[in-house]
Amino acid sequence: MANKRPKPEEIVTKLRQVEILTGQGMPRLDAIRQIGVTEQTFYRWKIEASQRHWSERDAEGTVEWARTN
Repeated sequence: MANKRPKPEEIVTKLRQVEILTGQGMPRLDAIRQIGVTEQTFYRWKIEASQRHWSERDAEGTVEWARTN
């Protein structure tokens, strides 16, 4: 049976967990291992999340700009 892909909400939760753990002084690699993913997966999720955030912000800004003009 194939592995289950996590939902976007679960990915965001895990990314936040790593931020919290590193903020408490835990080394980043240990925090990544604690959430149960590989380092490569963590960084891929982080890049995807930042790209999604920017594209959503750009789309919202375009809509606001269109409404004001």
